Order: sequence, then structure tokens, then C-alpha cells
Amino acid sequence: MKTKTKKPRVIAVVGATASGKTDYAIKLASEVGGEIVSADSRLVYKGFDVVCAKPSIAEQSGIPHYMMDIVEPDYDYTAGLYVKDAKKIIYDILSRGKTPIIVGGTGLYFRLLLENYAPPGVKPDYVLRAKLQDMSNEDLYSMLSDLDSEGVKSIELNDRKKLIRSIEIVKCSGKSLKEAKGIKADTEFDVEWIGRNFPRDILYERINNRVDFMLENGMIDETKRLLEKYGRISNVTETIGYHEIIEYLDGYLPLDSAIDLLKQNTRRYAKRQLTWFRKNKNIKWNCYPDILKK
Repeated sequence: MKTKTKKPRVIAVVGATASGKTDYAIKLASEVGGEIVSADSRLVYKGFDVVCAKPSIAEQSGIPHYMMDIVEPDYDYTAGLYVKDAKKIIYDILSRGKTPIIVGGTGLYFRLLLENYAPPGVKPDYVLRAKLQDMSNEDLYSMLSDLDSEGVKSIELNDRKKLIRSIEIVKCSGKSLKEAKGIKADTEFDVEWIGRNFPRDILYERINNRVDFMLENGMIDETKRLLEKYGRISNVTETIGYHEIIEYLDGYLPLDSAIDLLKQNTRRYAKRQLTWFRKNKNIKWNCYPDILKK
């Protein structure tokens, strides 16, 4: 009789922006001999520091961090690439007897890396993308609605990058988004899921304070540097924080209004993150990790 192979064990720390995931994970890593793998679709980019709350070397407290600053902002870094790169790092951490702690707020990264979902495997169609870039968000949403009336319901109107990628997937695969993504028979890792959260009023206050901190610590200058170096590429202009400051730099909004809009958009993003993660019934919210209970 064959014995069941034991899966590699990892810890996942998830939650909304400003919920204290990074600080929690660093403390946890110091207690369990862990190393941190970021699961944030913006921290992979070099120069996305202040606006994206990338932990500094000092804040990392000597704990190794991976999957940050790995590509230039003008590189088309997909979720499929993330899964491939992150798995290599996870197995390297495990091979050294350490505990991988995957930390972040990008739900799709967690779903493809740690749950039983498979990426669609559709390669970029740059000719199609060029045509779609000339369309408004409303027209993109309408096109996707015609192509996949169910799949479009899970996408926000202002999430331009996801709208374009979804249209690309449906057109190139000939399948709905649900069919194209697919389900794997089993998960690859034994995951302890930990969610970080606060009551809504406290979380929103933390978000507002974080935005004020970003403003005081160079958010405007960082935005200017990225625009000067890379131009108005979508990874900059469509990132919360840079988007609102560009509105200010272009003269469409006074600074106070841009900051208020940034706080509002960040609160809305946090709400979407929590909606995504609450679908995962394995997440234990604000708990003490089992690994420290033994």
C-alpha cells in the first residue's frame, strides 16, 4: 500500500492594504525561522517604493525577502510568471530547513500559487493589446460583457489592465474566463492561512494615515521620477497612488483633492481585497499561528 506523500508546508499571510501584514509576517518569521515571499503585484517592480509601501532594508529586520524589485516597471510581468518564480524560491527556502511565509494582498497570486487554480496559459497578443489600448474602459467593459457575460461581473470598470487581459484570454482561447483558468486536481502545498484585519473604521483610519505618510515621504517626487524614466506606461498610470498624483501634476486636481481621491480609492481597493479573501474559508482571521502553538 502506497503512503501518501506529505506536502511541503508554508504559511500565507493575507489581508487588505494597511492591515499590518508586513509587520506581522516579519515578527512571525523571526519566531519560526521563516523567510518572506512577497505576493504583491506592485512590489515586483523596481522603484515602486513609497506609494506601494515596499518595506525598506531596515524595516525587513534582517529577514530575507523575495519577489520584490525583480523587474523594471515597463516589463509585462504576469501572474503566470509570478507563480513560476515564486515556486522556485519557496522550494529553495524549504531545502534550507526554513519556513516560507507568503505575504501580500494580491488575491490572484495566492489563488494560482497556493490554491487549486491553474493559470489560463494564454500568451500575450501584442497586436490585440495595441488595439484595445485605444478603447475607453467603458468600451472594454462592454466588449468583455458581449464575450463573457458572467466573467465580466468579477472585474471592476476601472481595472483597465485586467479588462484587457480578460478580453485577450477569451478571444485567444475561445473559452470563458472560468473555463480558461481551470482547476487543478489538488494543491501543491500544505498551507496555513492567516488573515489580518481591523474593524472597518480603524482600517480606514490606518489607510488615511498611510497616505499622509506617503505624501510626507516623497510620493510626489517618486511619481515624477517614474514618469521621467519610463513615460506614461500603464503600470505607472494605473497604479493607485501614482494615478491620483498624476492627476495633480497634470493640473486636473488640486493636491488636497488628489489626496482625498487617493484615500477613497485605497479604501475601495481594501474592500475588494477583503471580499476576495473572505471567499477562502481556510483563512483564520487575526489568529496565532498553529506552528507557534506546539
